[in-house]
Amino acid sequence: MSVRRGDVVLIDAPFVTRPGSKIRPMLVVQTDVNNARMANTIVVTISTNLSRSREPTQVLIDVGTPAGRQSGLLASSVASCENLLTIRQAHVIRTIGRLPGSVMHEVDEALKASLGLS
Repeated sequence: MSVRRGDVVLIDAPFVTRPGSKIRPMLVVQTDVNNARMANTIVVTISTNLSRSREPTQVLIDVGTPAGRQSGLLASSVASCENLLTIRQAHVIRTIGRLPGSVMHEVDEALKASLGLS
C-alpha cells in the first residue's frame, strides 16, 4: 500500500509504557517521492488529548471545520509533531482521510518547532 503526505492512516501502534498495541490514527509527513520509493514512511501521532493544543509543536484538527472533516477522524484531535515515528507502509491498515494543504502548512511549522529548524 502506498501512502501520500497528508494522509491520515490507521496503524496498530505498540504501547510505549506497557506490552500490547492499539489501532491509532497517524498523519503521514514524509514526502511523496520517498513514500513512492521506500517501504517505510514517517508519521506523527494523532491524539484526542487537546490539553497541549496551543503548543507550537501541536496542530489542532477540529472535526467541526471542513478541513477537519476531511481528516476522517471521529473527534477533534491534535497532530503531535514532536512524536515522530518511522513505520513500514505495509503496516498501514487503511487510509481514513486526508488533510488539506492549509493544515499541512501548519504541520510543517510545528515540525520545524519540534526539530529546532528555522
